[in-house]
Amino acid sequence: MLGRALTSIIWGILADRIGRKPIIIITIFSILVFNTLFGLSVHYWMAIATRFLLGFLTGSVGTIRAYAVEVCRPEHHAIGLSLVNTSWAIALIIGPAIGGYLAQPTDKFPNLFSADSLFGRYLVLNVLNSISRVFSSMYSFLYIFNRFPYFLPCLFISIFSFVVLISCIWLPETLHTHKLHKKEHPESLIAYLSDSEEFVKKYSTSNKNKGLLTNWPLMSSIFLFCITSFDDMAYSEIFSLWSESDKKYGGLSFSSEDVGNVLLVTGASILLYQTFIYPYIVKVLGLINSSRIAIILSMVLLFTYPPMANLSRPWISIVVNIASVLKSCSVATVVTCSFILQNNSVPQDQRATANGIATTLMSLFKAFAPAGAGVVFSWAQKHQHALIFPGDQMVFFLLDIVILFELIWTFKPFLDVPKQSSSS
Repeated sequence: MLGRALTSIIWGILADRIGRKPIIIITIFSILVFNTLFGLSVHYWMAIATRFLLGFLTGSVGTIRAYAVEVCRPEHHAIGLSLVNTSWAIALIIGPAIGGYLAQPTDKFPNLFSADSLFGRYLVLNVLNSISRVFSSMYSFLYIFNRFPYFLPCLFISIFSFVVLISCIWLPETLHTHKLHKKEHPESLIAYLSDSEEFVKKYSTSNKNKGLLTNWPLMSSIFLFCITSFDDMAYSEIFSLWSESDKKYGGLSFSSEDVGNVLLVTGASILLYQTFIYPYIVKVLGLINSSRIAIILSMVLLFTYPPMANLSRPWISIVVNIASVLKSCSVATVVTCSFILQNNSVPQDQRATANGIATTLMSLFKAFAPAGAGVVFSWAQKHQHALIFPGDQMVFFLLDIVILFELIWTFKPFLDVPKQSSSS
């Protein structure tokens, strides 16, 4: 997160200068290299360094959002950006599963990965001894190839990244500095891009010569995104702690498997919601009304969390799953709506930079959220018998305060909605 926060704006500027495709390729290549090195880490600081460099060279987070808008007609922006969030939901399901199933393969799959393989815990001493007799000076170098129990999931992701990197050959570039003629290729992708850009430019010419930091429609939508991200990260931190804490402390006494099942159901539900339901909600209600309804629903849900501890099984599991799904879908609604507002606030030549600013600020908000949520939860555990909002009630009350601020931000003069967004 720190590496990403330091360079997201720079990658956005580069994407607006040299194109979207090169930045996406650089990001995927960095994942291939540094994710592999992370799995081969032999020291703690090597692991930290490889993760930092991975974030430092990740320039596609904001670029992909700009790209999703540019490959869709304006009426399809909602589905385009919801698919970006859907890919994140898929990763929340598949990513932990890959790590859980493939880590320490010699323990889990002894028939496939023997203790003497690359993925074991120690060196194949008999092989190294024979090699060292011939290449004694290389012994220290060969020691690096100690067995790495967590290398297999990293290798799997790197192989997948290599396949994606090859597929980028067919990825069209959407940043065009020349004038496009729709009549020449009416059915081509270029025609779609031209039509979309003319629509945006029609409403954003007044902002074209402005600095991005003084573009209030852009910055106000970014702040909405940051507040929502802070709430989501704080909620994610608190939910796991609260679920696994004992009932005498106001928790649910869930096991780690129970929490994992809730997260699995939530991730799968977001995938379905973002793909099939969200675009129709926005089409009927519009961006702002959809966001306000989602925020109000989120506030109401949080008030119901503390009483859930009084339920018995299996009702407690059913109710918690439903509440978690609705809360996550509410957050996904506001986040995707803010993406659309951000991209509608700027012309194409500023879009990736704008998304880079959003990524930087979001990363900072997400960096502070877990620490703040953890401190509040720890304080609440020690005040189970307070007169006002005892125990975990205070935790969810403070979360609701954040969400109330999020709701207030959706009204003027805080949120300045671009014309094409307000009319859509």
